[in-house]
Amino acid sequence: MRINICGVEIDKYSFDEVVERIIEHASSQRKPEYVVTPNAMHILLLQKDALFQEIYRKAFLVVPDGVSLLWAAKLLQTPLKGRVNGTDLFEKLCAIAAEEGLKVFLLGGRPGSAEKAKETLVSRYPSLQIVGTYCPPYGFESQPTELNSINSTIIATAPHILFVGLGAPKQEKWIAANCLYLGVPISVGIGVSFEMVSNMVTRSPVLMQKTGFEWLFRLLVEPRRLWKRYIFGNPTFIWLVIKQYMGLFKGFSNKKIFRRF
Repeated sequence: MRINICGVEIDKYSFDEVVERIIEHASSQRKPEYVVTPNAMHILLLQKDALFQEIYRKAFLVVPDGVSLLWAAKLLQTPLKGRVNGTDLFEKLCAIAAEEGLKVFLLGGRPGSAEKAKETLVSRYPSLQIVGTYCPPYGFESQPTELNSINSTIIATAPHILFVGLGAPKQEKWIAANCLYLGVPISVGIGVSFEMVSNMVTRSPVLMQKTGFEWLFRLLVEPRRLWKRYIFGNPTFIWLVIKQYMGLFKGFSNKKIFRRF
């Protein structure tokens, strides 16, 4: 059920199928697993980061967050069932968690965004149990005391689903390094979704989301932070897809894990 885009194996599930699989796993409290949500930027990062590649290979689900991946899959004649946007997934899982009595924890985001996202979501779904929110300080990944404190807090609250918004690839590396110890059934890396749900970052109009121009809207809203990603990243991604279409893509260029988290 997975298709290959520039060396990355992506699950061929619809949005509803992804939600169903996550909720079922979280409810049954099976062995801890994690979900990754690739977009074009992830594809580029994966080309040279072997640890990131290994994390992807071990993921419970690899779901297409970016519309660009849908276009690429169609060009390669291996179409996907649709986009599984990280923010939409976050909101939908919280809605069902409220119905099913599942507990969630929000880790990461900009200062205050997780708490604001909690307020927004609880106002929509009063029975939603958000058992904790935390925004770690910059550089926390190299601070053992901070890491232990985060882990202890999550373990104490025992969520069924852990949402992590630290940006890629930091969020995926942190999840992979800690998920088994934490014992949370499902962890999901969701980028800037806390900010979008709390309206700290304006989300693009629905038409732009559906037509694949959400990146342009985000570039206009946050040009200083995102200009390199989109101005240089998008053409590079397109070139990789064209190479694969022409049979010239030879796989990842780096086979050695050169960085550990």
